[in-house]
Amino acid sequence: MTSKLLTPFDRFAEIAGKILPDDVLTLVARLGVASVFFLSGRTKVDGVLHITDSTYSLFADEYKIPLIPSDIAAHMATYSEHLFSILLVLGLFSRLSALAFLGMTLVIEIFVYPDAWSTHLSWAGLLLLIIAKGGGRFSLDRVLGLR
Repeated sequence: MTSKLLTPFDRFAEIAGKILPDDVLTLVARLGVASVFFLSGRTKVDGVLHITDSTYSLFADEYKIPLIPSDIAAHMATYSEHLFSILLVLGLFSRLSALAFLGMTLVIEIFVYPDAWSTHLSWAGLLLLIIAKGGGRFSLDRVLGLR
């Protein structure tokens, strides 16, 4: 009886494996996590990359990351959110970009918003997939032969 119950699930898994190969999953992961960080970065700037006064206040008053002066942290986070997001969309240096965002996610979880662990865990899941699998077939990493 158990084998009859598993048969529809086995068929579904086989079809899903053909429709959603790793290359599609890594593309969706790259685009999804890039959008989260890019949109966050856009809230910190005015114009192209002019960091707003409210961003400096946010890092000084709310984020308070230890060991890094708040103005430097504001620049690092803002520029990183833009740069690594663009690299992920292009699929260029995908693993490095995902690793940078995983580090940022850990800092946010530990020092800024520790109660938002479920959101951060979802980001980490996407980032770990990219770190493990790379950018996939639909990436400049693959075109350029980067590993």
